[in-house]
Amino acid sequence: MFKDFQDAAAFIQQNNIRLIDLKFCDLWGRWHHVTLSATEFTPELMEAGVGFDGSSVGFKSVKAGDMSLIPDLPTGFIDPFCDLPTLSFICNTVEADTRIRFSGDPREVVQRAETFMVNEGIADHSLWGPEFEFYVFNDVVLENDVNTSCYRVDSFEGVWNSTQGGDGHLIPLHGGYHAIPPRDQTFNLRSLMTVTLEDMGVPVKYHHHEVGGPGQCEIETPLFGILKAADASLIIKYATKMVAIGDGQTVTFLPKPLFGEAGSGMHFHQQLSKNGANLFYDADGPNLLSKEALWYIGGLLTHAPAVLAFTNPSTNSFRRLVPGYEAPISAIFSRGNRSAAIRIPKYCTEPDTVRFEFRPPDATCNPYLAMAAQLMAGLDGIRHQIDPTAAGFGPIDDDIFSWSAEKRATIKSLPTSLEEALYALEKDHAFLLEGGVFSEEMIHNWIRAKRNEAMQVRLRPHPYEIQMYFDL
Repeated sequence: MFKDFQDAAAFIQQNNIRLIDLKFCDLWGRWHHVTLSATEFTPELMEAGVGFDGSSVGFKSVKAGDMSLIPDLPTGFIDPFCDLPTLSFICNTVEADTRIRFSGDPREVVQRAETFMVNEGIADHSLWGPEFEFYVFNDVVLENDVNTSCYRVDSFEGVWNSTQGGDGHLIPLHGGYHAIPPRDQTFNLRSLMTVTLEDMGVPVKYHHHEVGGPGQCEIETPLFGILKAADASLIIKYATKMVAIGDGQTVTFLPKPLFGEAGSGMHFHQQLSKNGANLFYDADGPNLLSKEALWYIGGLLTHAPAVLAFTNPSTNSFRRLVPGYEAPISAIFSRGNRSAAIRIPKYCTEPDTVRFEFRPPDATCNPYLAMAAQLMAGLDGIRHQIDPTAAGFGPIDDDIFSWSAEKRATIKSLPTSLEEALYALEKDHAFLLEGGVFSEEMIHNWIRAKRNEAMQVRLRPHPYEIQMYFDL
């Protein structure tokens, strides 16, 4: 939004901005913020920043936690959810004493990944188009204690409400794809989310009701540069949740909040460009894909088990990645097959639109780290010319769920649990260390923290196992 400090300061003066909100992403993908009086927006702020405790957000140990936030001026936007005129910035984190960018800042990691790509001479830009699937609920109950473990959600669209009276326009399970009003009761809410996002500087391609009957939605953006796409991901999660709360509802990006219903993914469309041209396009290539595109696919699928530790970093992620749904469980690529880990859209046939999407990820990821990991895996494929067909990744255009178990066993499976993905990352992460993009310390800390999360889930009795075994 702003090219320099003077530009931002003039905007603050002209628009009677009273508060400056500084937002930043922790290691796990959650936003935090601190709010300043507009009188504190000075050149000194751009030099010294605002101090915070990095140990509280997963960045550092307690004994060396002092860090500072520096506003990234081009990210500025008016925050529509504040009662007083407030200008928000997404921040970079720096060392408190030296003002040097903190190497573990997720925004710094994703920028280093693209810099590595440029320095290797592979491409000039990487373009990304995340898809955002989420559920809208009107009531949520959570309880976990020594003697209790339960959750309950409700949706105005839930078919389970058919006996409670109403207008009768309910959506059956798995029947929500592109539903139209009056069945689609989230239409106006999604439209409000869309115009709010556009006012915040995030363009939206379209929105629609998704497959999940009880309030599943999708919002999709055009392709962005990698940093813009990661920033936009957090803005979209923030805006959709705030708009829903303002309407007396709530949004969750949890991959699998409902048993037996469609899960929510966060598919990443990807494209590289060089010298102004789409590096992935070749008019004579298979499915219009260049050799670089195929090598990229080969690298991404080769390292997919490890990549999933960043793109699917919750225990709930793997409740979604199960057979029988559109969520991919096999390391294959295909043209149009939605059960494949990588799908080449049939409708993208122009030289500037040819691309593919990586379908396993979900929005419990830290988008900066998830995109950086995918990019580094793809670049590794280009650097080592990994042929995806020779590596056994396809293309496979069949419905693999109709195959026999013996035939399915001939293709590589993706991890079926967070523990499995973390083990894969532990064994295969040299590709992430290239160019100093990730560090051994960050990967070690990530694995340790995520294993602890998995352990916390494993320690707790599950309500369904109580029901199955209580009488034995």
